[in-house]
Amino acid sequence: MFSAPVDLRCALQVAVRACSSRMARAWRGGVLGAVFCAACVSPAWATVNVEGVPFDDAARVAGRELLLNGTGLRSVFVIKGYVAGLYLPERAKNAAVILGMKGPKRLQIHPLRDVGADTFIHALNDGIHRNQTEIQVQKLADRLTLLQDAMRQIGSTKRGDTINFDYAPDAGTIISINGVTRTKAIPGEDFYQAVLSIFIGNSPVDRDLKSGLLGT
Repeated sequence: MFSAPVDLRCALQVAVRACSSRMARAWRGGVLGAVFCAACVSPAWATVNVEGVPFDDAARVAGRELLLNGTGLRSVFVIKGYVAGLYLPERAKNAAVILGMKGPKRLQIHPLRDVGADTFIHALNDGIHRNQTEIQVQKLADRLTLLQDAMRQIGSTKRGDTINFDYAPDAGTIISINGVTRTKAIPGEDFYQAVLSIFIGNSPVDRDLKSGLLGT
């Protein structure tokens, strides 16, 4: 078998090592570049899927970025009504803390079936009465009428719709459907607290949904 001189073998080994080093650097550079590019083009917010419905893990309301606190499913026996997500300035697992939390908030609802306006209104009214005293309900009366009128103007909501109940401290409660604001702002932090209490209050519409929204 042919045997290369010692000096030649040493030179070949040095050349091989140098070549391998250059290839390794090039490979690492390519991988890092690919990772960097992927980071550049990937969306800023990831998503969470509930019953096939995506929720961004963050949202912007009133100029502030909110975090997805939790999500849940509202169902009655085997009938799935809607999925919901709660966005807050900071995550919290205590309902009283959330209801008293300052700053913008968002309750996002995705119907899983078509719902008539009257059904929606009845559910909102029932939920508010279950979680407020009579005196509190009386204070909210005029604004509850505004909410009912707004829901009648919106009409039926359909599977696939995105309904946002946003709270902006400088304006109040704003309702939008599929990204389009459909009502004038309903003033008062107490009003938004009353709406939110339907879902996370002491007598929530669905305890499993409450647990999900609280992230517990």
